Amino acid sequence: MKKSLLLIMAVFVGFAVMAQRYTVKPNLKTEKAITAARVAAEPAKAYNLGQNQNSVDPQKAFKNADFVNILSIGSSANAYGNGYAGGQKALVWVNDEINTVTYFHRMGGTLDPGGYSGDLGYDISTDGGMTFTNMNEVYVAVNNAGGTYYTDAARYPNHGIYNPAGNTDPNNAYVTYWAPTLDGSNGAGSWGGYGFGRAKIGTPTDTIRQLKSSRPGDGVFQYIPDAYCVTNTGEVWVGDLNQDWTSGALVYQNSMIINHGVWDDVEMEFVYEETILDCSTIDGSRPSNHKIEFAPDGMTGYIVTLGDNGEVPISAGLSYFPLIYKTTDGGQTWSDQMAVPLAGPDGVGAVHNFLSDAEIAELFEAPLPGRDEIPFTTAFDLDLTVDAWGNPHIAVLVGVTGSDAYSIVSGVSTVSGNLFCAAMDITSLDGGNTWVGYNCGRTYSFRGTFGDLTEDNRICITRSPDATKMFVSWIDTYLPGVTDNNQPDIWCRGIDLVSNKLTVVNGEDKANNVTEFSEGMWQAYFATAPNASFENNGTYTIPFVYNQMTPEDPAQPVLFKYVQDFKYTDADFLLTGVEENSSIAKAAINVSQNFPNPANGKTSVAVTLKDASSVSFEVVNMMGQKVYEIAASNYGSGIHTFSFDASVLADGVYFYTVTAGEEKITKKMIVK
Repeated sequence: MKKSLLLIMAVFVGFAVMAQRYTVKPNLKTEKAITAARVAAEPAKAYNLGQNQNSVDPQKAFKNADFVNILSIGSSANAYGNGYAGGQKALVWVNDEINTVTYFHRMGGTLDPGGYSGDLGYDISTDGGMTFTNMNEVYVAVNNAGGTYYTDAARYPNHGIYNPAGNTDPNNAYVTYWAPTLDGSNGAGSWGGYGFGRAKIGTPTDTIRQLKSSRPGDGVFQYIPDAYCVTNTGEVWVGDLNQDWTSGALVYQNSMIINHGVWDDVEMEFVYEETILDCSTIDGSRPSNHKIEFAPDGMTGYIVTLGDNGEVPISAGLSYFPLIYKTTDGGQTWSDQMAVPLAGPDGVGAVHNFLSDAEIAELFEAPLPGRDEIPFTTAFDLDLTVDAWGNPHIAVLVGVTGSDAYSIVSGVSTVSGNLFCAAMDITSLDGGNTWVGYNCGRTYSFRGTFGDLTEDNRICITRSPDATKMFVSWIDTYLPGVTDNNQPDIWCRGIDLVSNKLTVVNGEDKANNVTEFSEGMWQAYFATAPNASFENNGTYTIPFVYNQMTPEDPAQPVLFKYVQDFKYTDADFLLTGVEENSSIAKAAINVSQNFPNPANGKTSVAVTLKDASSVSFEVVNMMGQKVYEIAASNYGSGIHTFSFDASVLADGVYFYTVTAGEEKITKKMIVK
């Protein structure tokens, strides 16, 4: 009862702030999340219609110098497999240990004449993206019940690479996948099933396929999983918002379906256990998106949704913000839902400060709000990863709530020429206790429409193999007079977490246009980025895949295009990143958990200083005896990494202490 009253009060306060003082101007363009049932309106059989052709605007013909090399890889019967109204699926996967990249998709199209769009396959390169073997089919729909679709027809897949510990041969690794199916157990003639399995890379015929249906009697309504990851420890996590469509309309169950897969060495497949996680919102509405990811150690992980649970007063009843769950024991237990406040006095400085004063005057009627009084909101897509120190990184578009609740202002500023939105990496320096942000770039457009498909900026985040660098990417149209995101390029920005630096373009504070002057220029439809980059001697290659398609007719066959050689080097990170917001108090020092933990070799601790300080580092055993020390030295503000070799220590529990000026922080670590 008490919680309900608090939520009601929060809603009242949120509406009062907006309605009584700060009014968004009525002429501004806004968008809301797409909440339709997303039933794929496509033919049951996809016939070979010949090579897909894209018309080229004659005005573009002079753009003939390729900056990145683009390869044609697989094909599909249509463009629907990339998601309905957003939803960045795990379609591109990189495993740097075995120099392998895969792209997972539905079958059919030019390279699969007569192939069925309900079947699944993948394209693979085991030489770092130089050459590919395409159209490796791993899942075939067979259950034709006489309706429009096969009941086991797969849609919107996710996938990853499972590489057994110590393996260096890609032939001994596996592709593992998960997709919704149309078995009708969550709505007649529609959703409800899962199709999942694995395929051995070196033996194309060695595949396993499993099916699973909704259980309405148990309150389990399977739909379209958006969350999927394969951890470095070789476990699979799948998340799906629990949504009842049996009546033909959405009835959200205020929960999430979590499937956790562990490899069985006898059966040579993943064995899954299902749990239900509470995922309540203030009004019982479905969150717009969700993701799950783990740190490289496989122990610290996060689930993030975009919704409103009423815990942020300025946003309650008005705006989306990230809602997180955390585990530190490999997913055995998860924390309660926690809000990440973007707006208000406890909000994120990068969010508060990305708009200029002139842009705020464009947005609001007088009297103008202060920056900590603006109802900021996320858009409706996100991506998630976790860094080397166990901190979450939430890639999301951030803007201002429109005059309607849970809308975002998507108009273009006449002052800056940008959208009133920015691509952000919302992150924490202390495991999720406090939050900061990296502004990766302003956007120029928001939503594209392709027949009956809509797609927003499709923001993604990719980490380096050691998870000390982040690469945020999105699709965006930047053409004079064009306001919709119908002719997109891929844009990308890198962040070095150790030096606290961002990449620049010719010395300017902005993102790179990945597909500029390439064959993908202005047509990088439904682009997707991988979970991780490749790394070679300080060079980080980020593969992307987009659709070559007929934009006005997504039911036509598509060809997938692989961006082969977009990369950053250590020298590209030049611009100082996180800035403080004077209205938000930040800790003078933050100390991360050591990574990896337990440690048996090199382990590292990230220390974040608000101001320059003299810093020392020491490790003691259970008896209080000092076993390692880094003497005090002067360090500037920002993030600094302290590393040492734990292999010289006996197994057991130790404590490390960081002293900065007069402040001390002590944490526990395990050597094993």
